Amino acid sequence: MLEFKQGFPLQDSPLVDCLTNNVTIETMANSLLYVGAKPIMAAHTDEQDDVIKVVDAVLLNLGRILQGENDNLQSASKLAKKYGKPFIVDLVGYGIGEFRNNVGEEIIDNHPSIIKGNMSEIRAFCKLKSHGRGVDVGDEDTTNTSLDELIDALKKQVETYKNTVFMVTGPVDVIVSKNQAVKLYNGVENNGNFTGTGDVVGALAGALIGDGMDPLNACINAVSYFNICGEIAEDKSHGLNDFRFHLLNELSLLKDTDWTKEVKGEYV
Repeated sequence: MLEFKQGFPLQDSPLVDCLTNNVTIETMANSLLYVGAKPIMAAHTDEQDDVIKVVDAVLLNLGRILQGENDNLQSASKLAKKYGKPFIVDLVGYGIGEFRNNVGEEIIDNHPSIIKGNMSEIRAFCKLKSHGRGVDVGDEDTTNTSLDELIDALKKQVETYKNTVFMVTGPVDVIVSKNQAVKLYNGVENNGNFTGTGDVVGALAGALIGDGMDPLNACINAVSYFNICGEIAEDKSHGLNDFRFHLLNELSLLKDTDWTKEVKGEYV
């Protein structure tokens, strides 16, 4: 039986600074508001010191690295470490090429609270063969054999990143910390069929660590909460745009229910 601390509803209204791609920035900001958190999207290095001093958590998303934005991401990670702020790096597109990989690794050198990515991205980070297609997971990376191989590799990674939790999204979601490895089984296929779903999960995790929750429980809550919203949305919707509406709407509704009874998962 999977036992975890319930994170939603939040205890406070944590302020989360999101340095993220401009494709999904509005969706992420609204998702934080829907669950009772407060977003700020302050990226420029000239104001980062002032902003990161006062926020509760920082989310760094590699989704679209514009000219010079790598400096903003790297600076923010250093300041989060300096001020003791919990932070997440979402390795979107890791494995595409040397530049993006280097940006991600320089951020990770500051030991984030959570490293997030899909199965292909995290396989590439672990130096395993990856079949990612752009920012999407490759089917070959989702097999049971590939998943077991990835879990074993992550258990070695946490020997280096002892205070970091790895959150891996896919048909089965995986959370690995120095003390626990968890598989989570909620969700529907449509959860991955519109832009920004992974970004929203990262934002939810940012809200939770900003609310004072430990990274392992934050990851379990973020993934499960989002996926259960998708399960409810699928029953209410017809077509992808309708599904997207209902999923995001459920972010604001599910927290007022006894949603943790619907979580499906196990320790491995």
